[in-house]
Amino acid sequence: MHQLTLAEIARGLADKKFSSEELTKVLLARIAQLDPQLNSFISLTEDLALTQAKAADARRANGESGALLGAPIAHKDLFCTQGIRTSCGSKMLDNFKAPYDATVVAKLAAAGAVTLGKTNMDEFAMGSANESSYYGAVKNPWNLEYVPGGSSGGSAAAVAARLLPAATGTDTGGSIRQPAALTNLTGLKPTYGRVSRWGMIAYASSLDQGGPLARTAEDCAILLQGMAGFDPNDSTSIDEPVPDYSASLNGSLQGLRIGVPKEYFSAGLDPRIADLIHNSVKELEKLGAVIKEISLPNMQHAIPAYYVIAPAEASSNLSRFDGVRFGYRCENPVNLIDLYKRSRGEGFGPEVQRRIMVGAYALSAGYYDAYYLKAQKIRRLIKNDFMAAFNEVDIILGPTTPNPAWKLGAKNSDPVAAYLEDVYTITANLAGLPGLSMPAGFVDGLPVGVQLLAPYFQEGRLLNVAHQYQLNTDWHTRTPQGF
Repeated sequence: MHQLTLAEIARGLADKKFSSEELTKVLLARIAQLDPQLNSFISLTEDLALTQAKAADARRANGESGALLGAPIAHKDLFCTQGIRTSCGSKMLDNFKAPYDATVVAKLAAAGAVTLGKTNMDEFAMGSANESSYYGAVKNPWNLEYVPGGSSGGSAAAVAARLLPAATGTDTGGSIRQPAALTNLTGLKPTYGRVSRWGMIAYASSLDQGGPLARTAEDCAILLQGMAGFDPNDSTSIDEPVPDYSASLNGSLQGLRIGVPKEYFSAGLDPRIADLIHNSVKELEKLGAVIKEISLPNMQHAIPAYYVIAPAEASSNLSRFDGVRFGYRCENPVNLIDLYKRSRGEGFGPEVQRRIMVGAYALSAGYYDAYYLKAQKIRRLIKNDFMAAFNEVDIILGPTTPNPAWKLGAKNSDPVAAYLEDVYTITANLAGLPGLSMPAGFVDGLPVGVQLLAPYFQEGRLLNVAHQYQLNTDWHTRTPQGF
């Protein structure tokens, strides 16, 4: 049962081959057995899951249907869930129980999805390896000595290890696509504003976007269908009709124009990954796509721009965690300043503190124009590059990451080396574009992903291309040994 995809679960439930309650019990037992070696969950919600599963079975018995009705999922632990710990992977929020459901959580619950628990993550979504969590590092099921990617590494590891069929994640600079690539999953970052951020604890508000992680593009289409839509509670949510993503999966790729940026194939890319990307291009050509070399000339400035903008927004967003209203509070503060200093110093881990300090510096008087304003101007140039490219092509294709997964702890002493792993993903966040990573092969037994980018609100096109690719390849069907 644990090998079933979301689409297969929907068909099995509709055909009464098993009940949601039976499936939920199987997966909860599997998590209890296997997750201790992965550390992919922060909290399990067994009682809630069984209650939701029984309710879903009752709804089906009364004639209701739906792809998510009775389907087990998990949420990254920065989506607020009423009455359940929502920690953001941080000591700061270890004791925080959200008083309400995030819009994404509420929408998926209304669709009948069953929440098995909350998944581990880099603290406040800051990281590329899922090693900065207060609850310990997550292990990659393909090799337990390696990272699963971050910050949605808990969701990715759990789905890759077949502990559940799909999970939610968030993507600020590649935090859905990068772990998807490193664990052999399909992961989608929607257009900025397509999925509500209300109740999603913020890292960098102009970059954060929720999205699905699953084994197939078909499953991502199902989960995105339940997540997407306008939300009046979120001022950045865009009132744009949500298409039927599953309906567009089977469209032909004949004549599809795919652009391959020459800047992607620089010295920083592992040549073995470059070969796998070229193989993916050939596969799509067989399906009728037309390949064209394009240029994204300002891509080289993306990492410095991102690592000014994101920390600047983080320093502002995380100022609310002060030891006064909620979250961690130091013991026996001498005065208010001592309360602030020690609560934040003890509650935040080193990576979060590092980014808060960088952000506060970039926003400070005398440096705002030199750093933050300049970074925002570069952001506009990067967006303009994409707009020019999409006048020539329909999709942009390239590697998701420059390297396969690395060993746990290998980059802890050099944060910039970890930042460079986001070089191909952060441009989509800076421009607000949708992006998808799908399995494309293996290097030294570790998975590699290929990334697709599309114009605004063209998630359906990304899912269509990925689904057609997956009908003709079997990378996405490979399972890590032991799981």
